[in-house]
Amino acid sequence: MSSVIRREKRKCRHRHIRKKVRGTIERPRLSIFRSAKHFYAQVIDDISGQTIACVSTLDKEFRDRKIKSSTREGAQVLGEILAQRCLKNNVKQLAFDRGGFKYHGRVAAFADSIREKSIEM
Repeated sequence: MSSVIRREKRKCRHRHIRKKVRGTIERPRLSIFRSAKHFYAQVIDDISGQTIACVSTLDKEFRDRKIKSSTREGAQVLGEILAQRCLKNNVKQLAFDRGGFKYHGRVAAFADSIREKSIEM
């Protein structure tokens, strides 16, 4: 399967998910994107169009830990960093938008590490 077809299928799945998942001020949407090398996540209030918190493997806080960004361990550390930032902004609940990616590997490790920090998804 070519990468173009794979990318289009993911975008179609993402559109299908976004029909149902909406972020509010009480329960913002956690949107993720992963590439072969990096992982990005944002906590978004869709009503006001504001990004409450964001994190990526390109952040200085993540890079200082010297963990490879394309591994499950990297996704777990990234989830812990995002959970701290959410708690700092008084966000205790999130609506998880997996961005059309399968819930396994780095995506599952990221989500599980956020749940371990007492944030409900």
